[in-house]
Amino acid sequence: MSKRGKKRDEEEALSEGEEPPKKSSKPSASAVDNDSDESDNIVVCELSKNRKVSVRNWNGKVVVDIREFYYKDGKEMPGKKGISLTMDQWKILRDHADEIDQEVAED
Repeated sequence: MSKRGKKRDEEEALSEGEEPPKKSSKPSASAVDNDSDESDNIVVCELSKNRKVSVRNWNGKVVVDIREFYYKDGKEMPGKKGISLTMDQWKILRDHADEIDQEVAED
């Protein structure tokens, strides 16, 4: 619904003596970051200083996360550069690891 329609609904409710509809608030990004997300993150290996492979729970699903990290205010933070593979995607990649190794060796 557009903002214009929402505003009208609120105004109509007020003119009829009803309470305006309650607005739901989303948690801030910092509140989401401070949840138990960090405890669900298991670092499997460090590929380099700033790149890590981890297994974590994201939106109720287990994913394999390959990601770059950066430091902000002395705290390590996940960057935008990376990929989260679902278990189905991870299994496909794992099943093709030998083929990938062969192609890499040929180059």
